[in-house]
Amino acid sequence: MICKYYKPINDYGAIGNLRTVALIGKDGSIDWCCFPVIDNPSIFGAILDIRQGGRFQVSVPDAGIGFQYYVKDTNILKTQFKIGRSELTVTDFMPLWGNINKCGGSYAPPEIHRVLECHGDDMEIEVEWSPKFDYARVPTIIKEIDDVWTATDGNNKLSLCNINNAKVVNGKNGPSLYSSFQMKDGEKRAVITRWNSKNMDGDIDTSNELMERTASTWKKWVHKEPSINAHEWAAEWFPFLIRSKLALKMMIHDDTGAVMAAPTTSLPEAIGEVLNCDYRYTWVRDASMVGQALISTGHVKEAVDLFRWVEKVSKEHFEKGEGIKIMYGLHGEIELEEKTLDHLEGYKRSKPIHIGNGAVNQVQHGIYGELLNTAYELVRRDIKLEPEMMNFLSRVADRACEVWKEKDSGIWEERKNLRHYTYSKVMMWVALDRAIHLSRNYNFPGDTDKWKKSRSEIREAVLKYGYDKELGSFVRSFGQKELDAANLRIPLLEFLPFDDERIQGTINNTLKYLTENQLVYRYFKKEGPHSREGTFALCTFWLVDTLALSGRIDEARDIFENIINHTNHVGLLSEMIDAETGELLGNFPQAFSHIGMINSMVYLAYAEGKPVPVAPVGTSKHREKMDSRRDF
Repeated sequence: MICKYYKPINDYGAIGNLRTVALIGKDGSIDWCCFPVIDNPSIFGAILDIRQGGRFQVSVPDAGIGFQYYVKDTNILKTQFKIGRSELTVTDFMPLWGNINKCGGSYAPPEIHRVLECHGDDMEIEVEWSPKFDYARVPTIIKEIDDVWTATDGNNKLSLCNINNAKVVNGKNGPSLYSSFQMKDGEKRAVITRWNSKNMDGDIDTSNELMERTASTWKKWVHKEPSINAHEWAAEWFPFLIRSKLALKMMIHDDTGAVMAAPTTSLPEAIGEVLNCDYRYTWVRDASMVGQALISTGHVKEAVDLFRWVEKVSKEHFEKGEGIKIMYGLHGEIELEEKTLDHLEGYKRSKPIHIGNGAVNQVQHGIYGELLNTAYELVRRDIKLEPEMMNFLSRVADRACEVWKEKDSGIWEERKNLRHYTYSKVMMWVALDRAIHLSRNYNFPGDTDKWKKSRSEIREAVLKYGYDKELGSFVRSFGQKELDAANLRIPLLEFLPFDDERIQGTINNTLKYLTENQLVYRYFKKEGPHSREGTFALCTFWLVDTLALSGRIDEARDIFENIINHTNHVGLLSEMIDAETGELLGNFPQAFSHIGMINSMVYLAYAEGKPVPVAPVGTSKHREKMDSRRDF
């Protein structure tokens, strides 16, 4: 059975083991999985090519799509199929156990368990298993060895346990294994696929035991801080908070603490267009926002691990004379050459398919602010930085003084248009502002007089050239009239207070020109209002944050409730949303989107006077503490 159509991105749930992630549709098909880690080539990639990509599907003939949900407080996914008086439940998980509160504390064999359970009348079950190695670029051979099916490309292998009545069909897109069998009322079966494993067992008791251990591991983590989770501030949107926490944790790589932007590549920002990128890497700009979300929900250790990793890899490459990159591989790699997979047709025929990301070599000055802001987030929570790290960050501040007058690619990574982006300048102001604060209060070494001088110059330039009096708004780049939703962060970064008319004008212009059906676009594009690009979920959350801290709480709540209603059936969000149809667009699930959701919950709760765990950056309490020490 071959799927003849691409499912909406909305139709997928995700499972993971802190190394990799698999996407499973409501039709029971695993359409995306890279083994053994997420930045390796795909083994199942039907989401990028329904014919060539490969899948692992368990389904019931004539039952259609199933009903899908997570086991409570876990990343274990259930899909139920009903036909007549019969019901099949497929429970999917990747085994995971150990201490997942810190890097390297867990154990996770590279395998997927699919536990099948039948109730009611006898049911006919169909299985398709068609792995395709290396993004379907190399031939696959499937054969049976000692009652276990094995697929290999000559170097790697994937095994399939506990399948009978199977046959292999060799088609023009390679071999596929098909199996059809009956299950009776109360019968259970575990179907397991493993990567490069000598373990060929597939009994149901072992899978059930592993499922219980995995469920316990997720639940212990998500409720690590019961007092924080039970706080009044989180009660209203508690299910969304829990799912966002679990989605975010699933994207944290256990070996390093790095957070992938998303576990997929080339899911399009606009159907049929070319805005496709590989997001299986860590962006430095994400670090402080990820840390804020983790700390707010009680997971300080993960936030510290991430902060330290970001600064460590940045320092390593800085010391080698390679400069600071805007992004890194999950182990600190910078060799992320962007390549195109021409043989795959793309999701809904949206080419090109990219692996690697050419943005790694861009000049993006906002990174200086992200690094210093990350350091500030650490030390203000009494986490000490090593002297060599402080010396490195001092040189980062010096570098910001040297380059702030230069053009860059901006936060949205424009590949052709180097400009004086307003948001980039603000982030360099943040770099120097945090460096000065650290110097005054935490023995941070450096030339504060030079930093103060450049900070004042940047502020003057932003207010003179980054603000358009005619529009009454901050603009995307100096001297232009384009709007940019990134400028919503200006008060959150404490460049100006929320009640400043320039901030309120920026908010109002965002609402008027960049917002459609309460969802926010990043900016206008010259080739069309939005070039069919979807609205950006994180920008919508930034609008919520700025409205909330501006005292416009009713507006903030309306926009927040609207966007959380755009999460899919299991509470997940992608990068973008089609404002007209509500269809999810872009890579999925998106860490940035769930970070934004968590942080907006905190900002809304704070604005409403609820007892949030930590006063977030940009709030009055935080600013009062900071301003009392700051020398303007």
